[in-house]
Amino acid sequence: QVHVVESGGRSVQAGGSLRLSCAASGRTFSIYDMGWFRQAPGKEREVVAAISWSAGNTHYVDSVKGRFTISRDNAKNTVYLQMNSLKPEDTGVYYCAARPLGALTTIAESAEYRYWGQGTQVTVSS
Repeated sequence: QVHVVESGGRSVQAGGSLRLSCAASGRTFSIYDMGWFRQAPGKEREVVAAISWSAGNTHYVDSVKGRFTISRDNAKNTVYLQMNSLKPEDTGVYYCAARPLGALTTIAESAEYRYWGQGTQVTVSS
């Protein structure tokens, strides 16, 4: 089992940067794929980025490609989301989630993720 806790969300001006962190418990963190998801007011939750257990594969939603970078440090049981050139449409609650390693074809599917954090609020103002 994995317990995850997000941090780093805050209010920022458009064009600014933030780095979200997700600290995970559990000695088997290194064999979990990890994902960042977000939910904006009135919208469905969507995947933002995901990273395989070995960090050898990543996935990004088209709207954040070139601006966001997901990474992980298995020695620290932590996954990061570096967000640059933030836009107002990036506003939302950002969730970290974990799933036991699985097929890369499903790494972006929220239903695949078993363990979720409580979320951290990111607000981008214009």
